[in-house]
Amino acid sequence: MTQLTTSVIVPVYNGAETLAACLAALQQQTRPPHEIIVVDDGSTDGTAAVAAGFGVNLLRQANAGPAAARNRGAQAAGGEILLFTDADCVPAPDWVARMVAPFQDPDVVGAKGEYRTRQPGLVARFVQQEYQDRYDRMAGRDRIDFVDTYAAAYRRQAFLASGGFDSSFPTASVEDQELSFRLAARGCRLVYVPGAVVYHRHDRSVGEYARRKYWIGFWKARVTRRYPAKLAHDSHTPPSLKLQLGLAGLGAGGLGLGLLRRQPNLARAGLLAWLLLLLSGAGLYRQIWQRDPAVLPVAPALVWVRAWALGWGFLHGNLHLMGGRFKGNSPF
Repeated sequence: MTQLTTSVIVPVYNGAETLAACLAALQQQTRPPHEIIVVDDGSTDGTAAVAAGFGVNLLRQANAGPAAARNRGAQAAGGEILLFTDADCVPAPDWVARMVAPFQDPDVVGAKGEYRTRQPGLVARFVQQEYQDRYDRMAGRDRIDFVDTYAAAYRRQAFLASGGFDSSFPTASVEDQELSFRLAARGCRLVYVPGAVVYHRHDRSVGEYARRKYWIGFWKARVTRRYPAKLAHDSHTPPSLKLQLGLAGLGAGGLGLGLLRRQPNLARAGLLAWLLLLLSGAGLYRQIWQRDPAVLPVAPALVWVRAWALGWGFLHGNLHLMGGRFKGNSPF
């Protein structure tokens, strides 16, 4: 079996609080990476000192966003396989070994691992169930088209030939989706690796969850302009979620117009749309009941929040696109 060389790249901005746990876990792997590269993206806290204390390869740059930081690390890397994780992730001891294993197949260009969390809060546990729902969709597929950078791996040669991450995405948003869509469109084989785990601090409050979903929706508008077919289908997103976005909008429109124009039937139609939105999460609720039933009481409310936040973000993102206001910096 060929021993492929590996470089782990960790972009970080003001991550002194979490980076140490990440690097400690990377240095305790059952299959140690050949190098660990930390790209300090203009931090103003003690991030650089933390990285230096672990003796890793530390690169520093003015703040340019995680996509640019990952690209900087990839250009400096010497490994045949590039592994990406985030500074707030703690890889399991066998993470590197599991992530690299699929690349023994020369057809594999990229691989995706999975999140887990140890948090006791209900919002964080709901987020974990969302991710698990997506992992279930990908399990057993010969190829996928959706790789998240919290646990990602690419052949370095293919990554660099593709141009890497689009650094015009200024924040951690959907730049990882865009790269995986781009590679999949070129026929590159990407695979899901069950059990290649990194532990993460998920959203802890409804507000934090809603804000993250809003910005995903906002930047998703840009990605779906490039890849319109992904509006209908990708290997990661449940079809029920797309239905829920539509029902959220119909509910708001029906209820708002019904109340404004004093048309009870229209208002009732809007309420019915919202009820259908909640009921459309039945598949997710069933999985939650089987895996973590304590989360079930909050799940319908969070499904509703998710649909609203993603929908408003997506609408806002499209409005900004039509106004030509997408640039290299956040419009807010």
